[in-house]
Amino acid sequence: MILSVALTTAALLAAEPTNLPPNHPAIPPGTEASPARPGSLPAGHPPLPEGEGSAAQGALPEGHPPMTGSGSGPSGMSTGALPEGHPPMSGTGRAPPTADELLKQLDTTDGLRAREKTFEIASSLGKLYYTNGRPSDAVVYFLQAEEKAAATRALFVEQRKKLGKTPVPSPEDAGCGFTPTTSVEDMGKAAAERAKKGDSAGAASCAKVALGPVVEVEVLRANALYLTGDKAGALAVYERALDVAPSNEEALFARSAVLYETKGEDVKALRAAHEGFEAFVAAHPDSPRTDLAKQLSQFAQDSAKAGGREKWKQSRAEDRRIRLSQRPSEPMAAAPMMGGTGPMAGASGAMGGQGQDGPPVLTQEMVDAVQNTERTPELEAGLAKLVEEGEDNLAKGQYDAALGVYRRVVPFQPENGRAKAGMAWALVGLGKPMADRIWGVAVGSDPAAVEKLGDTLMAKGDAKGAKALWAKLLQSVPDYPNKAALQAKAGQ
Repeated sequence: MILSVALTTAALLAAEPTNLPPNHPAIPPGTEASPARPGSLPAGHPPLPEGEGSAAQGALPEGHPPMTGSGSGPSGMSTGALPEGHPPMSGTGRAPPTADELLKQLDTTDGLRAREKTFEIASSLGKLYYTNGRPSDAVVYFLQAEEKAAATRALFVEQRKKLGKTPVPSPEDAGCGFTPTTSVEDMGKAAAERAKKGDSAGAASCAKVALGPVVEVEVLRANALYLTGDKAGALAVYERALDVAPSNEEALFARSAVLYETKGEDVKALRAAHEGFEAFVAAHPDSPRTDLAKQLSQFAQDSAKAGGREKWKQSRAEDRRIRLSQRPSEPMAAAPMMGGTGPMAGASGAMGGQGQDGPPVLTQEMVDAVQNTERTPELEAGLAKLVEEGEDNLAKGQYDAALGVYRRVVPFQPENGRAKAGMAWALVGLGKPMADRIWGVAVGSDPAAVEKLGDTLMAKGDAKGAKALWAKLLQSVPDYPNKAALQAKAGQ
């Protein structure tokens, strides 16, 4: 990143107004302006005054301070020697500048913002400012980059409309022939030529390729706007990016998240957020944010059904109050999977007490603390991740580890059938005395979740464990619905 921006900066600074005298012949790029080396003067350069020719051969003008280097040139660098204390140079002859050095140089360049730039230069400058914590400055250059592709965007929209329901072909099928070094503007010109010839499919395809880097810049500009507090502006730009690339991972998630965050009382917006999260999960099932997207999708849907997020939160609070008021004083009597007195109790341990063979036993104070904890999206997503971790452990036969994970989940989600099924199977795998009791609770409350756990184990490579689980489920529930299908899965 630093090196590419360094080249960009060099290109910009090379465009500085010349300091040569009026009517001085132009100096070709790469030519030394100083006559310190033989043959360095461009053709047509005025002859040097008498005496300066000796300087061209390496002699110093009269009165010039002596040079310390071993070379004969005026810089003393012809042998490659560096001044004492100079940092080591790279193979290119000079060390690449740091980001801070580049920013300082750019900040002191007069007229930089107004100067004409290519898409690549403008976007590189925007990325440099963005990645160094200056989103407001980044927005300026991102906009300049996007303007360079405005005609290509309009062309793409027009040609896509002409295609109707016909999908835009791939660039390979369209024969766009672009290389990684083809500029955005050149790709746009090629697309425009296709359009002039009536090749709507080819024009749309090539224009879409050209807009790939543009969409990236748009998403970054939306992020920068969000960071500066302009959430409405960010939302508009995310939607603009999705208009060209509907499944773009960053734009799809960010748009839905901003809708959910900023329009919690707008039912239509909440539904759009829910649909966006669902689209994200479908398009990017392996993304690290997929679990969070699923949780937020559910929250957005529930908020929309309730008529807004505040009403949803009030409804949740009321449900929690009712549940607490209906619980007897006996700790956790209504939640047998979490421990308590009687056959589920055990010796004291972590989390206020942990049965040696079963789930945790909590004190009343801890029960109240758990039940009164606000169910934030982050908490719910974290619990879902733990359940997945427990299933991974089960599939690997790591029953102790799985049980430890489920003990962290069940106190917060005593009605989570998936977690109860996992905890029960972990106890069965460990051969604990309480295994049958916990298994009975899981099967009795949510047998479908137990069957689905077998599907999960099978998908994770534990075919033996899955079949054993299904066989035990058939034994525990002889009249299981769709028994024949379950017997087939169990190999019976």
